[in-house]
Amino acid sequence: MVKRTRPRKRSGKQPGAALEFFDRALMLLEKLRRTQAGVIEQAADLCADRIARRGLIFLFGNGHSRMLCEEMTPRQGCFPGFVALVELALSNHAAIVGANGLRAPLYLENYEGYAEQILRGFRFGKNDGFIVISTSGIRPVVVEMAMGARKRGLPVIAIVSKSHCEQAEAAHSSGKKLIDCADIVIDNQCPPGDCLLPLKGLEWPTGPASTITGAMIINMIRCATAEGLLRRGAIPTLLPSHQFVRSANAGAQLESFYEAYRQSLAHLFK
Repeated sequence: MVKRTRPRKRSGKQPGAALEFFDRALMLLEKLRRTQAGVIEQAADLCADRIARRGLIFLFGNGHSRMLCEEMTPRQGCFPGFVALVELALSNHAAIVGANGLRAPLYLENYEGYAEQILRGFRFGKNDGFIVISTSGIRPVVVEMAMGARKRGLPVIAIVSKSHCEQAEAAHSSGKKLIDCADIVIDNQCPPGDCLLPLKGLEWPTGPASTITGAMIINMIRCATAEGLLRRGAIPTLLPSHQFVRSANAGAQLESFYEAYRQSLAHLFK
């Protein structure tokens, strides 16, 4: 239910909420470029090295962070080597209430031991690695996913809001947070709570930004990884847009991508 109040008045040439959010989000992207470009290149170099040696880079994020896993793959311009490890029980909450609502996933992400059960479904290889995505970086499932990957000898890249993670109290019984369990930490630059825009009359801010900066990070990693693979003499098989009408080349490329992706997963189930 939306509470009815008097309309907000804008003074002078002050921009409205839409443009103010745009400007604040753009500032975050500029800060991301200025402060995180080096560590993103480092992460991409790790990904390229692992994929060139026939390893896989898994992406895990629960809740809304699932979107960034799928931004990496399957997505136009993606290529084999990245795997979106999406656990539907932690991410399927579009109904909000009732069946497949929000309460159950929020409960499960705090349940210690759940991540290990997910990891036990695979036989990871020595060249695999992980990207774990969480703006807060404190929920047990993301902490244990990173811990479980490292226990298996796999490097972990974390995409997290450092300011939120550092300020928030650890939710895992070990006292650890995601930033304590990662080899490379990429700061998505978002403030604690994610939202950028306070509005007079609202107790809580609106305008979450982690999707914006997170998608930029994911695509920077993707592009730099492709460049790194080319430097190593490993040409990635890209997923083309399947919307090209009557394009034989696109159709053939799509089939090539399916087969290359299938082959890339072979070691997981041996």
